[in-house]
Amino acid sequence: MSLTADDLSTFTTKGLVVKRNFVPAHLIDCATALVTDWYRTDLDQRRLAEFTQRTFAPHLSDHQDLLALFAQSGVAGLAGELLGDVAPVATTQIQIRVPERDCGQAQPEKAMHVDGVACPHLDPAELRTFSLLVGVVLSNISDPAGGALRYVIGGHLRMAEWFRTQWSLGVTAQVPPHIDAEQGTPLLGKPGDVLLMHHLVPHAVGRNLTPHPRIMAYFRVSHVRHASRRLDALRDPWLDFPPLAARVR
Repeated sequence: MSLTADDLSTFTTKGLVVKRNFVPAHLIDCATALVTDWYRTDLDQRRLAEFTQRTFAPHLSDHQDLLALFAQSGVAGLAGELLGDVAPVATTQIQIRVPERDCGQAQPEKAMHVDGVACPHLDPAELRTFSLLVGVVLSNISDPAGGALRYVIGGHLRMAEWFRTQWSLGVTAQVPPHIDAEQGTPLLGKPGDVLLMHHLVPHAVGRNLTPHPRIMAYFRVSHVRHASRRLDALRDPWLDFPPLAARVR
């Protein structure tokens, strides 16, 4: 299965596309079992802030059952349709929004941001950007109050303009005030759904007020030349997306 003309149009204007029920059930089942077993037996509440900033179950980041969600599901092919030449993907980020009733402490919320730019745990002059955020849904997300990721539709174009005209390396603000004030659209879905989101789309994550953990597996995917032109890619939203150039130039 590949991206349709409508998918490509949606991606260029909105900055993302969601492919429903895309990842085969057997891959979802293996990955979900791995993560939920760790969550039920080994989650250390004292490390909740650390896990939220980086990844839950860090020792599983290169596990074959998680990497298979990208490499063996057809998702890698979708990324290639958007980026052309894709750098190898060797790690998975696991993100869980823990139900507040189960938390021994408040799980940090994530304000509107673009990954890898002015992160609270990084030097503001350090960039850890990429090209495309791929998210695979591993739990039912039917309630926006369940810690759903919230994204700003079309925000990739507005952020590129801000990076071109108002931002410079070392600025500590993650997004401009008018975007920071937006609530964003919640990503709702079911296990097997896939999010393909332009790196420049600002997004936030809030509290989980439901009884169930929200579990996502994320892959940070880069064009093979991204690392050598991070600043340029912040200012030109289509630099890393040559297959889309004819649609947007």
